[in-house]
Amino acid sequence: MAMPSADSWGSSPASPIGFEGYEKRLEITFSDAPVFEDPCGRGLRTLSREQIDSFLDLARCTIVSQLSDKDFDSYVLSESSLFVYPHKVVLKTCGTTKLLLSIPRILELAAELSLPVLSVKYSRGTFIFPGAQPAPHRSFSEEVSVLNGFFGGLKSGGNAYVIGDTFKPNKKWHVYYATEEPEQPMVTLEMCMTGLDVKKAAVFFKNSADGRCSSAKEMTELSGISEIIPEMEICDFEFDPCGYSMNGVFGPAASTIHVTPEEGFSYASYEAMNFDPSSLVYSDVIKRVLAGFSPSDFSVAVTIFGGHGFAKSWAKGADVDSYMCDDLVEQELPGGGLLMYQSFTAIAPGAVSPRSTLEMDGWSSDGMETSVNSDDMCICWDAGKKVVKKDVDARERLGGSSPRVASLRIEVSENLC
Repeated sequence: MAMPSADSWGSSPASPIGFEGYEKRLEITFSDAPVFEDPCGRGLRTLSREQIDSFLDLARCTIVSQLSDKDFDSYVLSESSLFVYPHKVVLKTCGTTKLLLSIPRILELAAELSLPVLSVKYSRGTFIFPGAQPAPHRSFSEEVSVLNGFFGGLKSGGNAYVIGDTFKPNKKWHVYYATEEPEQPMVTLEMCMTGLDVKKAAVFFKNSADGRCSSAKEMTELSGISEIIPEMEICDFEFDPCGYSMNGVFGPAASTIHVTPEEGFSYASYEAMNFDPSSLVYSDVIKRVLAGFSPSDFSVAVTIFGGHGFAKSWAKGADVDSYMCDDLVEQELPGGGLLMYQSFTAIAPGAVSPRSTLEMDGWSSDGMETSVNSDDMCICWDAGKKVVKKDVDARERLGGSSPRVASLRIEVSENLC
C-alpha cells in the first residue's frame, strides 16, 4: 500500500523490502459520564476534528475520508482506520506507525469528558518486517510494558497472550486485555490474509495498462467486497499507485478492509464488530472474504463477550474448503470473555491434510515472538525478572487434522521491565 514515508514522520525508516501490512489494533472502552456532564450521551463523538487529529498525529497517521451514522463515526486513515463511538475508540494502524503513543492523549481527552476507562484490548499478528518497527513496537514485551503502565491498574490487571502454533512463528497472535468489569455482549472478527492471489491482488492497482481499476468504487465492486455484508454503506479509498482501504457502516456495526497488493509481501485484513451475531453465519462471512483474495495463508481471531449463546455460530471453529486448519485455540479472557483463534494454509489440489501432533519447542531471546520449551507455559514478569511457569492451557483439537497448539499467557506485574 502506498503510504506517506515513515521518515517524514520522524519514525523508523520503512523496510527496504516492502510495506508492513499487519495492523496494530487498540480498542479502549469507557464507562458513562455522569448525566449532568453529558445529558445527550454523545461522549467521545463530541470530540472536534482538531482533537482527533491531536492523537492521530502522535500515532503518525492522518484522516483521508469519513463516514458517519447515528451510532458512530468512522474514518479511513492514511494507515488503516479509526472508529469513534460515544464510549469506545478503535484505532487500527499499519506500516511503521506508533499506535501506542496515542494513548496518553486519548485518555486525556476522555478525562476531559468525565469518561473513566472500562477496558482495553490491544491485538496484532506477527509483523512481516519486525525489524522496521519503531519504539514502542519493537517487541511484544515492549508493547505490554507500555500498555501495563496505563491499564495495569484496572481490576483484572494486565493480561497478555501469545497464541499460535510453535512451529509457525509467523502466525502468532498477540493480545493484551485489561478490564474493570465485564463488558457488554459483543462479537469482533479480525482476519489477516497473506500471499494473495496475483490476479485478485491486481484489482487493487490503479490505472495500469492491463485494465486494472481506476477508482476505489470499482475495486470495491470488482473484488466482491461490497457483497461480504451487503447492508453495509461503504466508504472506500484507493492509494497511488496501489493499495486500498474501506470502512463499512450499518447501524452500530462496523467493518473495515485494508489491502497491500504488492507481490512478495501481499496482505489483506478484514474486521467486523458490533454486529448482531444471529444475523450473520460465521463460515459464510469467512468464505465471502476469501473469495475476494484467495490467500495462501490466513488467520481469524474472534473475540466474544456475552457467552456462546449470544455468539451463535461465531462461537464455533470454522471449517473452510481448500484450506487446512493449522491450529485452533480457545483462550478465556478476564470478565467472561473468550478469544477463538485459528490459522489456515491453502491445500494444493489433490493434496491430503496431514495428521500430526507437534511438541512445543524454542523461545526467542526477547521471550515473546516464539514459544517456550515446555508443554504448558506462562511467562511472568516480576520486579524486572522473567520467570517461566507451567501454568497455561495447551489445547489439542481432538480427532481433527490440526497439530497441537498452545496459548501462552503473560502475567504482567506493575514492575514489568
